[in-house]
Formats: sequence, structure tokens, C-alpha cells
Amino acid sequence: MIREGEGPEILLVHGGASPEATWSALAHLRERWTLEFVHRRGYPPSPPPSEGRQDFEIDATDLSPLLVSNPHVLAHSYGALGALIAAARSPEHVRSLVIIEPPLYYLVPGDREVDRLRRIGNAVLTDGLDADAGTLREFLHLAGAPGVDDGPLPEGVAHGVRRAQGGRLPDEARPALGVLREAGIPSLVASGDHSASIERICDELAVALDSERLVAPGAGHFVAAAPGFAERLERFLLSVD
Repeated sequence: MIREGEGPEILLVHGGASPEATWSALAHLRERWTLEFVHRRGYPPSPPPSEGRQDFEIDATDLSPLLVSNPHVLAHSYGALGALIAAARSPEHVRSLVIIEPPLYYLVPGDREVDRLRRIGNAVLTDGLDADAGTLREFLHLAGAPGVDDGPLPEGVAHGVRRAQGGRLPDEARPALGVLREAGIPSLVASGDHSASIERICDELAVALDSERLVAPGAGHFVAAAPGFAERLERFLLSVD
């Protein structure tokens, strides 16, 4: 973990993209907050993931000791799975919870578009660069990867796909949302208004957590970079403190 700034602590948990790509638009907050950038396994300087694959349960185990200082927790995409699990194990150590576009497909059962999103994501996690070309590029568009319209994939994007391949599927994640709700943790669920399926998931998560809901368009899946997001985030955090 890399710490920057001073003030109340915000633990930032990235997903499939690097911490730098995910959180760079929030760097100015270090003037008033201590930003604690988690590097999930496989993202230097952290070690490779156990058994060579991403696993949200291992993420949760890694995150649990970082909660002892009672930080605000801000988590994105796949990283939100481990963050929710860790928070539910020690809700008394979480000052607030901000969750951005988590792949919790099970929250919207029977929805054809959400199920299609689930199948696309699972195909890429399972087959990596060998996934159907159209499926792969659709997933990468949704994930906000640059330069994926046509031609060879940029090497950085291809590296990210290889790193994610074989990871534990989000389908298996069942964070104890009821525990978090009953603990009364102030929470905010955010999305970028670029996918109707993701919006439905976030709507249902907000209900499950009894949380505030924020839609911040303009940056796709990288919601933290959307116009006005940083200001809205800071207002929420100050309301908690």
C-alpha cells in the first residue's frame, strides 16, 4: 500500500485496472485526506496472486488488516468484491463505504441484459485473449480500456487481459450485504451511466445497503474520473466525519 497526503484516511481498492488508472483523478484530495492506495496481488509492488489467479476472497484477507485504522473505503469493480467481504467481516472498522460498479450480477436475477453482461465478463475471465473477438472487445469497451476499437490490442490492454484470465468468477461472490446494512455503515453506490445493466446492479446494491446513490456520467467505467465525482465524494465523506 502507498500512502499520500494527510488527514482522515481513505483506503482505495482498485479493480482490474491499475491504481493509477483508476484513481488518478482523485490525487488532489491528498491535500485534505490521507489516500491509501491498495495494490491488489499481481499489481506491483504487491506479489503475484496465490495460485496464479485473482481471487476476491484473498483480496478480502489482504484488506482486513488495513481496516484497523477505521478508514473510509472506496472500491472499484472487481476490487469491490473483496472490499465488501472484508467490510462485512469487520464492519466496526469501516468508517464509510463507497462502491463503484461492482460485478454483483446475482442482485438482478432473471434480467436478460444483466445475464448477458455476466456471460461476457465470465468468458473473458475464463478464456482471456482466446475469447471470441467480438465478446472480448465489447467487454473491454465496458471496462473502459483504451484503443480497442479495431486492430491489435494495445500491449497494456492485452497484459491486463492475461493478468485477469483464470481469476475467480464474480458469480461466486456473496458478500454479507445484510451485515453491512444492519451495522449502519454510511455508504454510497456510484456508477457512470454507460451501461443499463450496470445501472440496475448498482440500483439494487443501493437498496440492499440502504445507501446513497450517485450517477456520474462522462468517464465510462472509470467513474472516479467523471466530472464532479471528486466533489460529490468529498461531500459524502465530510458528512460522515
